[in-house]
Amino acid sequence: MVSMAQRFELTDEQWERLQPLLPQRARTGRPATDHRQIINGILWILRTGAPWRDLPERYGPWATVASRFYSWRKAGLWDRIFAQVQTQADAAGQIDWRIHYVDGAIVRAHQHAAGAKRGILRRKRSATAGAASRRRSTSAPKATAS
Repeated sequence: MVSMAQRFELTDEQWERLQPLLPQRARTGRPATDHRQIINGILWILRTGAPWRDLPERYGPWATVASRFYSWRKAGLWDRIFAQVQTQADAAGQIDWRIHYVDGAIVRAHQHAAGAKRGILRRKRSATAGAASRRRSTSAPKATAS
């Protein structure tokens, strides 16, 4: 457990709201790393953009934090947490839908994300390639008189 709250880590109030939404830790084998410590490590990675291996030791083993992040993602936990927190905030009147709304129809995406076909690219023939190719004319060259 982190003895002193670090900048950008979960506050006690945030943790109290989030804790019931997380899966129960297994009681078998070696003791599992605390969920709060893991989530603070995940938040550190997301905030800094650093590789998992650069995670500070105070968050526990980087492989444990990464493993929990990916397994929770695969299980759909992050989507469920988001939906639940959003539902709670909406019920409490904390969301103004005139402001907190994203319309995907107006969000621009990079051209490669727009569903363009992938495959063989047709390249234009260069002038040197054309000059080196055989003649395509069917008429025979005319003989010159000497």
